[in-house]
Amino acid sequence: MALTNAYVQVYGQLPELFQKMSEGAAPDKFTTQHLKDWGYTSSNYRAVIPLLKALGFLSADGTPTSRYLEYRNTAQSRRIMADGMRDAYGDLFTIKSKPTPSDRELIEGKFKSTHNATPNTAKLMAATFYALLDLADFSQKPAQKVETKPAEPDSTIVAPPNESTSK
Repeated sequence: MALTNAYVQVYGQLPELFQKMSEGAAPDKFTTQHLKDWGYTSSNYRAVIPLLKALGFLSADGTPTSRYLEYRNTAQSRRIMADGMRDAYGDLFTIKSKPTPSDRELIEGKFKSTHNATPNTAKLMAATFYALLDLADFSQKPAQKVETKPAEPDSTIVAPPNESTSK
């Protein structure tokens, strides 16, 4: 399981930010400049990028993943968010399968103990979690993960050409 330590101070703007993601074309790389182009110029928004990586929307180098692209389909976005949250916050769902606002103290405690977070940081982590929870639909089953097998190595052996040195 997993429990990300990624959080944002601007958790109240997450619905708007994810709305922009679904409306605009996916960038080649999701960077702080991309956030600035959307109008999020404050340095507080930089923490969105590690959060998107934890949710599986971005690869380690900032390239949008298939989850990012699938999220843009508004008919599926809430299920896609649920899938990302299951990956990033799996440990919380083992404690409480359907967290509610009344579980906030329990959730904050899990962040404190797992990440040795201060009470304030744990509150921000929990606030980020709950902001994302409002964007997710857990009533649908998770998307099937397609296993891709690596290509079988070619069993044909090609010998290097003989170089004759006879004269």
